[in-house]
Formats: sequence, C-alpha cells, structure tokens
Amino acid sequence: MSAFRDALGDLLLGSRCVGCERPGRLVCPQCRDSLPRAARLMWPVPTPPGLAPPHATADYDGLPRALVLGLKERRMLALARPLGHLLGVAVAAAADDVSGPLVLVPVPSRRSSVRARGHDPTLTITRLAAARLAAGGHDVVVHRMLRLRTGVVDQAGLDASARAANLTGSMTCPGPELVRLARRRPRARLVVCDDVLTTGATAREAQRALETVGLTVHAIAAVAATRRRWGTGRPDIR
Repeated sequence: MSAFRDALGDLLLGSRCVGCERPGRLVCPQCRDSLPRAARLMWPVPTPPGLAPPHATADYDGLPRALVLGLKERRMLALARPLGHLLGVAVAAAADDVSGPLVLVPVPSRRSSVRARGHDPTLTITRLAAARLAAGGHDVVVHRMLRLRTGVVDQAGLDASARAANLTGSMTCPGPELVRLARRRPRARLVVCDDVLTTGATAREAQRALETVGLTVHAIAAVAATRRRWGTGRPDIR
C-alpha cells in the first residue's frame, strides 16, 4: 500500500524524495529512517571566541542539506517536520545536563527573506522542535527575543571574516521581550537555534545580543554543521 500511495502521489503531484528521488513522498520511508538519531558537539574552525557549545545532528551534506534547501529555497513546507525533528534532537543533546525550563531562541531572519519565501523557516522548525520536546515531557517554549538591525546582507557566498563583519552588532534584544521572558520563565536556560552552523558568526552574534542584556546562553543547536569544525573536543581559545 505504501508503494501504491507513493506512486499515486507522484502521478497526482509529481513529487519525489529529496534524498533519493524516489517518486512519491518528499522524504521516502527509507531516507526518513536514515536521518540521524543523535547529535554531537561540532565546533567551527576557527571558533568565534566565547561561543557557547554548538550541537548539530549531521554534516551539512546529503539528505540534511537537501531538506534545508528544499524548505528554504523551494518552499517545500512539508520538509519542516523532519527538520524540526532533527533540531529537536540537537536541542535535547545541548540541554542534556539541564534541569528546569528551556527557552529556544530562533536566529532571526531578514524581513526581505521572509517576505520572499512567504514564511520563516528557522522559526517554523524551532517551534516544531519545541513541540517534539514538549511531547517528551520537557518544559520548553519558543521565544522570539532577537531582532535584526537594518543593513544586514545575505550571508551566502561570504567567507568567515566577511560573515563576522556583516553580523557584528546586527542583533538586538528589545526590552519588552525581557519582561515577557522574566514573567514566563524566570529560571530558564536559553538555547539559540538555527538550521545550519557554518562559521559560527551568526550564533555568536545572537549569543552576544542576549548576553548584552544580562541573559546567559546555555548552548547552540542546529540541524547540521559544515565540515569546518573541531569535532567533539572544545577548541583551545586564548
């Protein structure tokens, strides 16, 4: 029956698996079963000084990359669910030593990108990750605490130094958001969430903006990370 449904879906909708191109579902059962079930520390190289521990489920390659690009660039909205699942796995690993409430803070997207895409992929998958964790018994909420200043350009194609320069001072945490957080989760641990960890510049700027107003970021969580990383060991940054 599964094969029949997939064939019918391809006939009616022309859809194919983004991983193996099998006709039918956007993620076929075989590719879904191959998705990572655990996350690990993935430090960018070089690591931005002071970066909170970054966790991701996979290299930004193969199926994880196809999922991210499908959602962000091809508006395949059904891919948000498996991406939210992967982000939830990364958050769970990042918060493994945390007792008490969690606040997931999505990295903000440029307004022009949200308008062009018709949705905010990072916010969507962060909310789905929170729903997955809440179903598992975690005390977790999503809080849009960060705002982008004007003048930030698309990061695609920028090297590490250009990314850092583009993002330095680009994020703020408005006062009203602090009040709301204090009321809802006064003892919460914050985890910054993003789809892909590349140089770490975006995560570090989000962390800086939150720390500037007195908040502590416990960890960074992402679906995937590029291969510019240290692996599982903390880098020796002096």
